[in-house]
Amino acid sequence: MTEFRPSRFEILPIVIKNLLIINLLFFLAKNSIGSSDLFNMVDVLALHHVKSPLFQPWQIVTHIFMHADFFHLFWNMFMLWMFGSVLENLWGPKRFLTFYFICGIGAGLLHLTFLWFDFNELLNQYMRIKENPSPGKISAFFNDYNLFRFSGSREVLSNYVSNPSNPLYLQSAVSYVNEYTYARLSVPTVGASGAVSGVMAAFLFLFPNTYLYLYFLFPIKVKWFGLFYFGRELVLAIMNQEGDNIARWAHIGGGLVGFLLVLTWNKKNRRKFY
Repeated sequence: MTEFRPSRFEILPIVIKNLLIINLLFFLAKNSIGSSDLFNMVDVLALHHVKSPLFQPWQIVTHIFMHADFFHLFWNMFMLWMFGSVLENLWGPKRFLTFYFICGIGAGLLHLTFLWFDFNELLNQYMRIKENPSPGKISAFFNDYNLFRFSGSREVLSNYVSNPSNPLYLQSAVSYVNEYTYARLSVPTVGASGAVSGVMAAFLFLFPNTYLYLYFLFPIKVKWFGLFYFGRELVLAIMNQEGDNIARWAHIGGGLVGFLLVLTWNKKNRRKFY
């Protein structure tokens, strides 16, 4: 691509407008009809670890339309509108929509890759217990993952260790291991953050000296805002602190895919920053 040819500027171009509407409809559906025992939208449409019983291939796409709460939805849609409207006006609806989904899918794939390595030891321990349970293996599992914080777990483990030949005690201990592993693997990942990070990265590449007004008061060039945002995400992703329920690698993955994609599209015109 050698040149951007923007048509007339639209404050709310058609793809952005429809993405806002679709995400809002998904959010309303999730919080009304999509949270029942018969049909749970999070179980079906959110992204899960590939070893989770809830994983389905379509979740790599559908998780982009799911959001945890209203603030999560609002922030993602605000960022999409703020950065994406300019890009859609420049590229046109078809190219922007393609870009958006490639970034979202790329973010999801990188996040799944991270989950694979992050849960590798958990799955290895789980499989060793499943193949040949023993007091030592199960005790180590309880200690490594602090299962003692769950009510009744100490009694279950104590009963099994004291009498490992009792099938009821073995079943109870293994059930704790199964339930914990299933719960960890089935933690859902939701949100358009990965796709939006790709949109943000493209905007940073093309408009690095554009000013943003933080809290509508303090001007800052978008390149410094982007450096802080992606730098912070990278640091927190590497730290991987327990209790951090934000998919940092999805944000980084979406931003990386977005940057590489716009760099490729603009490879014959790298010095032109709008």
